[in-house]
Amino acid sequence: MDARWWAVVVLAALPSLGAGGETPEAPPESWSQLWFFRFLVNAAGYASFMVPGYLMVQYFRRKNYLETGRGLCFPLVKTCVFGNEPKASEEVPLASRTEPAETTPTWQALKLLFCAAGLQVSYLTWGVLQERVMTRSYGATATSPGERFTDSQFLVLMNRVLALIVAGLYCVLCKQPRHGAPMYRYSFASLSNVLSSWCQYEALKFVSFPTQVLAKASKVIPVMLMGKLVSRRSYEHWEYLTAGLISIGVSMFLLSSGPEPRSSPATTLSGLILLAGYIAFDSFTSNWQDALFAYKMSSVQMMFGVNLFSCLFTVGSLLEQGALLEGTRFMGRHSEFAAHALLLSVCSACGQLFIFYTIGQFGAAIFTIIMTLRQAFAILLSCLLYGHTVTVVGGLGVAVVFAALLLRVYARGRLKQRGKKAVPVESPVQKV
Repeated sequence: MDARWWAVVVLAALPSLGAGGETPEAPPESWSQLWFFRFLVNAAGYASFMVPGYLMVQYFRRKNYLETGRGLCFPLVKTCVFGNEPKASEEVPLASRTEPAETTPTWQALKLLFCAAGLQVSYLTWGVLQERVMTRSYGATATSPGERFTDSQFLVLMNRVLALIVAGLYCVLCKQPRHGAPMYRYSFASLSNVLSSWCQYEALKFVSFPTQVLAKASKVIPVMLMGKLVSRRSYEHWEYLTAGLISIGVSMFLLSSGPEPRSSPATTLSGLILLAGYIAFDSFTSNWQDALFAYKMSSVQMMFGVNLFSCLFTVGSLLEQGALLEGTRFMGRHSEFAAHALLLSVCSACGQLFIFYTIGQFGAAIFTIIMTLRQAFAILLSCLLYGHTVTVVGGLGVAVVFAALLLRVYARGRLKQRGKKAVPVESPVQKV
């Protein structure tokens, strides 16, 4: 897909995305607006649900409620605390790809083109909108600079609500396997997913979108570390090699690229810390989801369970802070923001469904190639729309990163052809 053509299409569909070319103003200096303070406040809000919930789970397990419980609440407690144990590890795994009924090359090519276009459009539009919402003002006029939207948690909530609705409708309309996991186990992946998404949005206040994309590409390194800690996995030599190449490429980009107009050493450090938080939380999320797939469930059921708790956490935290009403008022003041936020959520939810369909039809390797190309297009598109500069050395670093990612895909494919067990791809259920 030609990036310049894509830029014209996006600007034609959403003319305000490229508007407001003003230099984004620095984050406010008030201590209550500091990202670290907001992070602690959000975490305290989530803890006000997690801690009592954890204590209740431990209480019901200690009392052996599954054997002694009765009454109207018994089915709810059983579903939330105990599930349909034991694990269904003996069951036939759901991840196996079913061969399509129609196998003509033309039909397969059309389906692949459909999947690639759906993923590219969904996530490229999502990336453009994300940068627009977090780095530009709304309501700017000749006499007023407008106002910036600063509550990343409100955006996380909007994304999760729509994804919950989509997953719920899919589960109702399409037959799903019998659910066996205790519901409370989704809360851990939900918590880390909400925190990773918050860090992702918040980081755009301090670093450029291309820097964020490269940071996401380099998360294979902490994913491997988390895999060793959480799942006790072992890795091949080529995986360590490609992880090292990714680190070198990211370092070349970060050290060679000039600072953004709004950047300073302090703000850049804040952005890198937030990106590190995003990578760490997201790595935990994917590894925890992999562990949950030991229960017999579909990817859409996973999507529903994680988003259910994510909505509970974010709504509760926003209500405790009094920020839910303020976010709604901002939407009322700026209909343009409301349209952007809604389209952001639609792209996120549709992208999830395209992920499941692509992996089901063509496997994880083809999906990874498509998403790797999407990251490269996202960097180019962001530079075209928002004027980010990339030096020759920085561009070479970007090329090293994506070459290493494609090398990982190729090496996995070779291992599969030789009949060896390849390292599982990190769970794609929650990418945004």
